[in-house]
Amino acid sequence: MAERNRGLGSSAVDQMLDEENKRMADNLSSKVSRLKSIALDIDQEADDQNRYLDGMDSDFMSATGLLTGSVKRFSTMVKSGKDNKKLLCYMSVGLVLLFFILYYLVTRIQT
Repeated sequence: MAERNRGLGSSAVDQMLDEENKRMADNLSSKVSRLKSIALDIDQEADDQNRYLDGMDSDFMSATGLLTGSVKRFSTMVKSGKDNKKLLCYMSVGLVLLFFILYYLVTRIQT
């Protein structure tokens, strides 16, 4: 009879352990699902950032090309005759004045 009670007690313990294992497996499954979702979100974000950086690289390359061309034209103009130097002086003074006028207007609008 004692052995029979031991068998029933063992069965109850086995059932309790089995339920605990199922609960822990479900808990682990939900954690794995969340981690998978986070990993996919990180992957998507990394892809988006890479596309953004590639676009910036392209923009910087085009800006570099424009600046290189402008510097070459500027150098050519400076190396040519005195008439171009006079024009260059007027353009430089005009750009400086334009900068100060725009600065004045922007600060006046902000206040």
